Amino acid sequence: MANYVHGFDPEEQLRLKEQAEFLAPMVYKEVDFSGCRQLLEVGSGVGAQSRILLERFPDLQITCVDASAVQLAQARINLASFGDRVRFVEQDGCVLQLVERFDAAFVCWTLEHVPSPIQLLVKLKEHLQPGARVYVTEVFNSSLYVSPGFSHLQHYVEVMSNFQRMIGGNPDVGIELGNLMTEAGFSACSTRFDGFYLDARSGEKRKAVTEYWKELLKSAAPALLAEGIVTPSAVQKMEEDLEKLGKDENAIFFYQFVQAKATL
Repeated sequence: MANYVHGFDPEEQLRLKEQAEFLAPMVYKEVDFSGCRQLLEVGSGVGAQSRILLERFPDLQITCVDASAVQLAQARINLASFGDRVRFVEQDGCVLQLVERFDAAFVCWTLEHVPSPIQLLVKLKEHLQPGARVYVTEVFNSSLYVSPGFSHLQHYVEVMSNFQRMIGGNPDVGIELGNLMTEAGFSACSTRFDGFYLDARSGEKRKAVTEYWKELLKSAAPALLAEGIVTPSAVQKMEEDLEKLGKDENAIFFYQFVQAKATL
């Protein structure tokens, strides 16, 4: 994840915490680790999802694995209050090597950034006990639909997605989760879709969602600007489109992510 499109600066680390909290009602709608004791989280980053898991499931102990020393350093700060319920391992999930075997696993917004999602899932499976419970949540950027117009927003998302593919990621990996989990050897795999559908019925939710998306897309701007594939004007126009979308009660904004649940 050295080419992580969103970067590792303190502002981005804070955004990850805010993102986790904002999306928690959707991401954790059907996540159930009750009865589990030892959870392996691969791609744990700054511990934003880890905090939610620790709070929701007080019997869990979590091993947080991430390839970035910078993210893990921040995670240690963010999760210090949980003491020995959490430990940190700096490893690439695609070549994971741990002694323990876990009865639960959680991967969220990680496969989109790795060159071989199937390799990561295979290594994950090797570290799980029989019957382990697994949840994997991922993006599906091609599901984005906005109307009417908002061409600057659509162009920016397309450019960002193409750049993510260029550096070895996959902004549509969510739609492949069923096949990937099956190929990796997980049984009883099911998938569900969740996300945003804003239209004339959305009310105050519209502003909150468009503000969230603005911060999400802006987080990729430094990398896109550095590569010369967007201009400062393009970033500004993307933001303006989202502001207009947030105010237009009849505008439509649709986006879905995918969550897979499986057992070993």
